[in-house]
Amino acid sequence: MKNGIIVLDFGSQYNQLIARRVREMGVYAEVIPCTTPVEEILAHEPKGIILSGGPSSVFSEDSYKVEQDLFEQKFPVLGICYGMQLTAHILDGEVKKGKTGEYGKADFHVTDHNNKLLKGVPATSTVWMSHFDEVVKVPKGFNASGKSSAEIASFYNEESDIYAVQFHPEVSHTEFGDQMLRNFVFDICQCEINWELKDFIAHEIDNIRKQVGDQQVILGLSGGVDSSVAAVLLHEAIGDQLTCIFVDTGLMRLDEGDTVMKTYGESFDINIIRVDAKDRFFDKLKGVSDPEKKRKIIGHEFIEIFDEEAKKIEGASFLAQGTIYPDVIESQSVKGPSATIKSHHNVGGLPEEMNLELVEPLRELFKDEVRKVGVELGIPRELVYRHPFPGPGLGIRILGEVSREKVEILQKADAIFIEELRKADLYDAVSQAFVVLLPVKSVGVMGDERTYEYTAVVRSADTIDFMTATWSRLPYDLLEKVSSRIINEVKGINRVAYDISSKPPATIEWE
Repeated sequence: MKNGIIVLDFGSQYNQLIARRVREMGVYAEVIPCTTPVEEILAHEPKGIILSGGPSSVFSEDSYKVEQDLFEQKFPVLGICYGMQLTAHILDGEVKKGKTGEYGKADFHVTDHNNKLLKGVPATSTVWMSHFDEVVKVPKGFNASGKSSAEIASFYNEESDIYAVQFHPEVSHTEFGDQMLRNFVFDICQCEINWELKDFIAHEIDNIRKQVGDQQVILGLSGGVDSSVAAVLLHEAIGDQLTCIFVDTGLMRLDEGDTVMKTYGESFDINIIRVDAKDRFFDKLKGVSDPEKKRKIIGHEFIEIFDEEAKKIEGASFLAQGTIYPDVIESQSVKGPSATIKSHHNVGGLPEEMNLELVEPLRELFKDEVRKVGVELGIPRELVYRHPFPGPGLGIRILGEVSREKVEILQKADAIFIEELRKADLYDAVSQAFVVLLPVKSVGVMGDERTYEYTAVVRSADTIDFMTATWSRLPYDLLEKVSSRIINEVKGINRVAYDISSKPPATIEWE
């Protein structure tokens, strides 16, 4: 889409957040690598460019730069954090290595209220800093317009329409960050509202019909948000030309398989092939305790089964996937994915030898936008706004070896926890909640009998971006009720613990 905002990615963990903030204003924004040539950037016909932050120093040999020509185009430029240092460096200002750095919340003092970027921002406000190097001299023709512990925390050149800030206006910790971004998008770039999800649905349905024609399409339906919304959108566009393959791994939440078939097969009348593959998965997982091996086994088996079923569908020319924009960004990021903590939660890609053309109707959307599209399409809100669920399912929420018995125990315990969260009207207040089953047994007493059963751990986390998270401060009476119900109603568990670790150093999932 043209006439939007382009975010050049220098490896910042917040680059997606910048684009989301702009889209929330009703203006299209997309993230592209900073290595993109200027002529390719111009092909997008942007109304403005934002240079994201990044982990590099402008002094590093391998640091990413942009062509000076970028600053000589007709569109405005906003440099954020590393983007500010890079702007100063390229335009012959001066950047020096910092002595102490500046991280976290800081006081920002406006020193020049003529800077249009800072219109409506008070003389002093809180911003979010994350830098070591600092700009000590602005380029010729520029004016410094704000300071923090660093003498220059913002500068601008109104004639050239180039603006820069050392802090991150896109994060919630920056008090007037939204105001600054609005100033840039609407006052400086003169953008018009051009991003509306209803328009997106109509536009994408038209695109699907043009791409697919009268050919058959297959899609792997997992019951997760992305594949479900993709399935309903495709069905809206091409009806019976779509066939979904739902591989029932036996590792899903309680009654998940039946819910998928009832919701999408019956209510939406989508063609769905349900493959009961529980035995295959349990057989493959027998004796396997290592979490990475479990992931790979589950992913490989899923692909094998999907491929087997897909070959049975005559005339299929297209493979649809629920790829969303963060997946696209990560695959093209200048820095590549972050250091691997563990392999991706979602099941891996499908085999290339299937020789099917890809249809990815959600590839321009962020997760929150996908959910909104799902509601617009009529998918029940409680399904669209469910908490994240890993692709390998309960296979990585059962620590150690996975068995049918353990899955049944965990399904019941997890269902109780989620049910009580909903009753307490807290499900939507937390970001991700679930139960983990440990390969640890302990002694207990039920009635007059000694028991020796498994330990379950209740986990609930609060987060904005899933990069960091804190444990949820759930009411004690709720935790007591959850513990009591699980121990009394789920045979096989006699002890319940609550996980109060944050991310980092822990992860949200246990494996």
